[in-house]
Amino acid sequence: MTRSTTTVEILRPSSFPTEGFDVVTGAFSYSGGAIARRLLDAGRSVRTLTGHPERADRTPEVDVRPLDFDDPIALPNSLEGATTLYNTYWIRFPHGRVGHDVAVANSRALFHAARQAGVERIVHVSITHPSLTSPYGYFRGKAEVERALAEVGLPFAVLRPAILFGGDGVLINNIAWLLRHLPVFAVGGSGAYRIRAIHIDDLAALATDQGVSRTNCVLDAVGPDRPTFYELVTLIRESVKSRTPIVRVPGAVVPAMSKLVGLVLHDVLLTKEEFTAMEDGLADTDGPATGSTRLTEWIQSHADTLGQSYANEIVRHFR
Repeated sequence: MTRSTTTVEILRPSSFPTEGFDVVTGAFSYSGGAIARRLLDAGRSVRTLTGHPERADRTPEVDVRPLDFDDPIALPNSLEGATTLYNTYWIRFPHGRVGHDVAVANSRALFHAARQAGVERIVHVSITHPSLTSPYGYFRGKAEVERALAEVGLPFAVLRPAILFGGDGVLINNIAWLLRHLPVFAVGGSGAYRIRAIHIDDLAALATDQGVSRTNCVLDAVGPDRPTFYELVTLIRESVKSRTPIVRVPGAVVPAMSKLVGLVLHDVLLTKEEFTAMEDGLADTDGPATGSTRLTEWIQSHADTLGQSYANEIVRHFR
């Protein structure tokens, strides 16, 4: 699948319809939470489909329904009457019995439930460079989900971020944490592979703008900065005033080192697939920026708080 060059019509909150409500999958998670907050700020009623209903007290104004892919009746019923479905459902890495193949099947079931319920539009968060022939299960699965969305027959927008930052994001914070605590920080290979990140609020703005459009589009969701990974780590190190040396090591060493540190932290820091995909340039695009927040400026302005605590992915998503 290729990146669309569709011209984007930017729509402001005043363009939102006054009737109905919107559904966000995972409104208590990272990207889903940012989208839900923006919709609420625009005066929209929001319902979430979530695997974590126990987190409902975090945003009491959101109507909570379970995200149960095994219930073919409850799923469309939970979507009945919704104007737009904002879908952030996915898994970063296989865990337990749920792999990327299961996530694809679940996504397909969700889209068909949306069509059955009469949802008017789907805004789907994907990834840069999805491909049905990708050697990486994550990117291949994302491409399969995009195909399923196109086949379901509803108006849609696909947003393709590479890496997110801001808010309680994990990647930048945990790099800072490691630089504050490790005796050495290893960068795999040359470190010259680039990172095209978008601020979480810019992604939410892009998503809600597309929620009120009725034109099918596929957009890279990326910010204006494209530092190399080595430049990124160096900037974080300087910003948090770390003295940890940054060393280049063979790329094959990084996944093993990440796994070892992950065992100590009871987390998954970086999978082999994630590192290799990043090294292959899949966290970068050469298209125009669709977000305005500069990653470099944000890191410098948040240096005092970055990495003060560790953000554990396993705890966030599976416990």
